[in-house]
Formats: sequence, C-alpha cells, structure tokens
Amino acid sequence: MLLNCDMGESFGAWTMGNDAAVMPHIDMASIACGFHAGDPQVMQTTVRLAVKHQVRIGAHPSYPDLAGFGRRSMHFSDEQLAAILHYQIGALQAICALHGSQIDYVKPHGALYNDMQRNPELFATVLRVIDQCNQQRQQPLQLLTLASIGGDWQQQQAARYGIPLLFEAFADRRYDPNGQLRARTHADAVLHDAAEIIAQVSQLATGQAIRASDGSALMVQADTLCVHGDNAEAVALVKTIRQHLLGMAHA
Repeated sequence: MLLNCDMGESFGAWTMGNDAAVMPHIDMASIACGFHAGDPQVMQTTVRLAVKHQVRIGAHPSYPDLAGFGRRSMHFSDEQLAAILHYQIGALQAICALHGSQIDYVKPHGALYNDMQRNPELFATVLRVIDQCNQQRQQPLQLLTLASIGGDWQQQQAARYGIPLLFEAFADRRYDPNGQLRARTHADAVLHDAAEIIAQVSQLATGQAIRASDGSALMVQADTLCVHGDNAEAVALVKTIRQHLLGMAHA
C-alpha cells in the first residue's frame, strides 16, 4: 500500500508541516502549487526533497483560495477552472524539469477534491485538463481520487480519456456508512488513537472492512493511503504506519 502526503504547504514566512522529516517515509508527495498554499521557493525546495528521496511527485492544485486554505467551494466556468488548473500544474512541472524530474499524478486539494466527488461535470473538467496535459507526455498523468462506494462513474469517465485512476483512503479519518469521509464538523471525524489508526491501516491494506461512524462494516478498496506530517506526533505516526506496512509485507 503506497503512502501519499500533502506537502509544500508553507507560504512565505508561514511554515506548515515537517516535509523534511516525512519525505523519507512516503511514496508519493502531493505538492501545493501556490493557490491554497505554497510559493515558488517552497515548491522548488519540496521538489528537490522528493527527488532526493525518490518519491513520486504529484500536483496538488486547488481553487484560488489562499485565505481559506482551499477549503471553500468556489464557482468557475469550465474554461476558467481549466486555466486555473493548467496554471498550477504547469508551474510545478516547470520546477520539476529543472531538477530532472516530472509530475506523475494530479491530486486536487480541499474543496475542489470534495466537489469533484459529487459533481460529474466538475470531475470531467479535471479529466479534460489532465488529458490536455497528457498530449505533451509519453507517460500519462494519473488522477488521484477518493476511494468510495459507487465510484464506478468516475472509472467510466476516466476510461473515456485513457486516464488511470489512483484511489486513496485515509489512515486517520472516520468514514460514514455511505463511504464518504465524515465531515470535520463532527467531533469523531479524525482518528487520534494510534492503535485505532493502525488497525484501520491494516484493514485497508488487506482489503478488510473498516468500521464506519455508525459502527457498521464498510469496504473501501484503495491503492494508496493519505497520511499527514503536520507536527512531530504526526511524523512519528507516519513512521509507525510505514514500519507496520513493511512488517505486513514481509510476514
């Protein structure tokens, strides 16, 4: 099970996350592209770090919402949103090229990520942008999206463009019975107990059912787990998850 982490989310004098400590323990780095967090220098530093540790690089574009950290839904025409996404993906690709690397996948951030799970037209816009990017590439970009119940329509849309999907689950998030992430307005939306998190990681990695917010069993089929490195405690948890997965692989 691959581990992915949202990274490069510092901005100017504001520091968020401990990218240097997390990077050696993950497989995929989704790098902010300046519209919800990050700036050119932070992007460059994060790309350099990912290349050093041979971590796959993903673009992490968002709505233009620095003040709200990309967590507020915004409305644009298809043409406007396409330009917003091309701008961010292109900027990160240019920085990657300077370091002899390239983007491997796209993972929309925050409200954009959540909105495209519910809106097939918005999901199609994201796919069209990736398809346009892929016209200039030999290896197609993948789209990282939420592993959820009833996601067949996403696979069908992506197949029309020949875009591979990567489905992600969350190591430390509670799920509702419908397979959606539990809203952060609920007190139990985020798991804090390390033992409970490791148990959910084991279940996801082995294709077993996890426990939903109402106690029911929920099947979530995922290719990658999202982890966080916001503080020292989170970094320690990422290390524990990595060691646990390695132990499972060699058992």
